[in-house]
Amino acid sequence: MKSRRKSIILLLVSALMLTLVLGGCQDSPASTTPAPTTAAVQATKAPDPTKAPDGGGGQPAQLTAFKESPVLASKGLPPVKDRLPSDYKFTNELPESQMKYEIGTYGGVLRTVTSAPDWDADVFVMNNEPLLNTPGILGDQITGNVLKDYKVSDDQKTFTFSMRKGLKWSDGQPVTTEDVRFTVEDILNNTELTPIFPVWLRGGGEADAAPMKLEVIDDLNFKLVFDRPYGGILIRFAIQGWRGYTELIRPAHYLKQFHKKYTPLDKLEPLIKQGGFQPGEWFNLFNDKDITNWELANKKAVGFPVLYPWMMTKSTESVTTYERNPYYFKVDTAGNQLPYIDSIQSTLVQDIEMVGLKTIAGEVDFSRESAALIKMPLYRENEKNGYKALLANMHVTPTDIFLNETFNDPNWQKVVQDVRFRKALSLALNRKEIIDTIYYGFAKPGSIEDPTFDLAAANKLLDEMGLTKGADGKRLGPDGKVFTIPFEVGAQAPDIVPLTQLIVEMWKQLGLNVTMKTIDQTLWTTRNTNNELQATMIWTHTPLWYMGDWGTQLWGAQWDLWRTSGGKNGQEPPADIKNLYKMINDAAAAKPDDAKKKVAEIKQVMKDKVYYFIPISEVKQPLIVNAKLHNIPNDTSFAIGANFSGEQFFYSK
Repeated sequence: MKSRRKSIILLLVSALMLTLVLGGCQDSPASTTPAPTTAAVQATKAPDPTKAPDGGGGQPAQLTAFKESPVLASKGLPPVKDRLPSDYKFTNELPESQMKYEIGTYGGVLRTVTSAPDWDADVFVMNNEPLLNTPGILGDQITGNVLKDYKVSDDQKTFTFSMRKGLKWSDGQPVTTEDVRFTVEDILNNTELTPIFPVWLRGGGEADAAPMKLEVIDDLNFKLVFDRPYGGILIRFAIQGWRGYTELIRPAHYLKQFHKKYTPLDKLEPLIKQGGFQPGEWFNLFNDKDITNWELANKKAVGFPVLYPWMMTKSTESVTTYERNPYYFKVDTAGNQLPYIDSIQSTLVQDIEMVGLKTIAGEVDFSRESAALIKMPLYRENEKNGYKALLANMHVTPTDIFLNETFNDPNWQKVVQDVRFRKALSLALNRKEIIDTIYYGFAKPGSIEDPTFDLAAANKLLDEMGLTKGADGKRLGPDGKVFTIPFEVGAQAPDIVPLTQLIVEMWKQLGLNVTMKTIDQTLWTTRNTNNELQATMIWTHTPLWYMGDWGTQLWGAQWDLWRTSGGKNGQEPPADIKNLYKMINDAAAAKPDDAKKKVAEIKQVMKDKVYYFIPISEVKQPLIVNAKLHNIPNDTSFAIGANFSGEQFFYSK
């Protein structure tokens, strides 16, 4: 068994050309993932929008002249100064410590690649515009974005927001508080369209709290009022859950034509029929026509008014095209309307391996989501094809391990719900071997759990539990049968399969029967939703203090369903799980400085209880960029930060 594991390791190392990686990365030394600082979040007022915060290239006076891309000159548009809001935004997506900003030049096509129909994660992050912004996605400062400004009451219950004067949709129509009113009153508060009001928009983010109340002040100002303190709502608007402006702002002028409050049902019936819905199902028609931020890469997005830097204009079976939004609201400090790059072409390929082949052939100008550290040798070897393979920091712990404690098997539950079992498995994880074999040293042992490797101590815990070994050396469960951990994993990331193979061998050393099956990603999602996964591997956002996704839907699927349904579905969890849920909710509701302290307390509970396994942290992530592409952040940033600053990319001549 030991020799088999060693063979796997040697095979992986040789196949992935470890020495080439170590040699090729000397220009991009590993650095630690940036931790949240103690800088106070601006909780009363956002920075003056006429000044450029860090990352915008300085702090100029109010601009008087503006420039546009030459491709817009012949389109019969109003002058660029009339297309921009008077409260235009200077870019501040990245702090100056992470990127030396250059004033760019217009032109070019950015090529991306995806293996998922109607989805391109890199395009999604580049395009998605949140209501507020946190530079570098660090959560240390919260500034305006689509919304210009905000103020918070002393009791953290009332939030006053200002919109950008003259902001326009991509079709030239104005954006006002009517779009906010329509979204809240006619979508969120309409039970046909929104049967369950979002919990995160209730007071304190609590299921039993009242929904937020909207107070429209005038065309450009509105208030959100909660019945409980909710300082955490700002970070949720800025980044948490990758939310976008569509949470509060939808194009009312466009969507009213599909809403029965504004268009008689008899006039909607032909469209309802055309859409394949049953008579009277106007709500299904509306939801089909309403394109949220999560659908911006769906072919249905063509023609839908947006506030993104690029808007979808064409989608075929293999290529989706996004062209610049002539009404985009951001500029650089020289008065150039962004984005610099004119269009994006997203190519759909058969699978993740085809993504890699196109990448090394130099047919991709930007790739982060599908780039894998285990392929860095291959990337570096083919840089002659016109791209650079860079390294930055990963915003997730990429290969966390989950045992579903609520899987419907009493024998399984009795074992995995025992903290001694989980601690034993953690003790059997050789984190150094994982880091050296799979991540080439570009990671560190996870800090949330005890990283100690001690097989003797692990076996002792299993013995104490009564998991005795049979004649074949395999441990028996409470039912007297061989206890099996059946991993089922998808190929959501290239390191998942090889690392799971390594974990299988490590845990077999404890006398456990551990198996692994690779399944289709769609099937993986279905099995997870149906509580059919017992053991799996996927990422969580542990490096980002504000995300709050502690894998609860994976290691306690039925308990989490009970939590999210307000006790109507799933299984009621034990007291310690309820306490964890409360801690997570309290952190989400708190203002950022308080939330960071609460997250530290959550991590201590995670260390004591080992609800799931986070073997590594501070992992490096490749960025594949065209060699002529500028305004790429340095290696102290999160790699995904590059996506957030996509409107600042430009090609050198």
